Amino acid sequence: MTPERAKGVAVLGSTGSIGRSALEVIAASQGRLRASVLVARRQTSLLWRQARQFGADYVVVTDSEAAEAQDWSGLPGHTRLLVGQECIRQAIASAGVDIVLSAFVGAVGLQGTMIAIQEGKPVALANKESMVVAGPIITRMACERGVPILPVDSEHSAIFQCLQAGRRDEVRRIVLTASGGPFRLRKVADLANVTVEEALAHPTWSMGRKITIDSATLMNKALEIIEARWLFDVEAGRIGVLIHPQSIVHSMVEFNDGSVIAQLSPPDMRLPIQYALYWPERRGGIARKLDWSQGLSLQFEPPDYERFAALKLGLEAAEAGGTAGTVLNAANEAAVEAFLNGRLRFDQIVPACRDIVDCHPFHPDPSLERILELDAWAREEINRWISA
Repeated sequence: MTPERAKGVAVLGSTGSIGRSALEVIAASQGRLRASVLVARRQTSLLWRQARQFGADYVVVTDSEAAEAQDWSGLPGHTRLLVGQECIRQAIASAGVDIVLSAFVGAVGLQGTMIAIQEGKPVALANKESMVVAGPIITRMACERGVPILPVDSEHSAIFQCLQAGRRDEVRRIVLTASGGPFRLRKVADLANVTVEEALAHPTWSMGRKITIDSATLMNKALEIIEARWLFDVEAGRIGVLIHPQSIVHSMVEFNDGSVIAQLSPPDMRLPIQYALYWPERRGGIARKLDWSQGLSLQFEPPDYERFAALKLGLEAAEAGGTAGTVLNAANEAAVEAFLNGRLRFDQIVPACRDIVDCHPFHPDPSLERILELDAWAREEINRWISA
């Protein structure tokens, strides 16, 4: 019997939280998966160690200054080092890549997602901003080229799995779950005094700084509403959110007969990563399992839209479509950076985003060029908002 060839994975953002978890999945795959391409921006010392451990064919550093500062001696003899954003395409196009994990955080990940689709490689999508910023363009490109997009966000992976229980025309609504973050029970009036350290202390998930702040404001859920709208081709009015502090039920799908299908597992990103990389198969892996010998209580409650105003903003942006998601995402990225740098209060993040979205020059069917222009515009507008 011919041995099964390892599936080659290009990991875009290999030094980030999702990228590191993906490499744990690959390391535990018993040779079924292989990290053939590793891409990072500036964490070159970690990238160097990853390249040595996994023997990647290509290592790509998008920041040229960071690449020049790193001693690359000791890389495996077959490993090619490429420098610059434009080199991502060369690495992805190589014969050793069977699937691309798009795991850069923020709108910067859009280019990698688009390159993978253009090269005809299936995309394991952890970069939600690709869909938030350019959902119609991404889905149209993928459909035209017959490229599957496999969601890696725990919520969208859950929806993807639940949808297999019925036909798309039988779906009544999709329900995204949210932990509620660290301030679910804090008085709204006290949110003005939230420190960076408090906002980064998520009760159930371990994530990067930007995503953790988004989870505290629930802007991550607002962006996930927009992502779900495009990933699953469902109207915004049929997407709901429930607060679920235990983070065990990752999302649910309600069908038109009243049946609700849910996906449950401990909060561990290695499970949705593994599911996407092995798809359409399910394989055993290192993700944590539920212990059914122990008691388990699951709590659900409707969201407080005063406390979490980002949710209403996300629903509105998903319904509007066009450039609304682009501007919301860019404004939020700039606002979160300002909060982390002490230039903006925690309770000002969402109001600042609201103002920028409401005043932006909306376009219902923008080109990629217009999307990029508005992305830059929204970031500048946040700086003006702070200075006003």
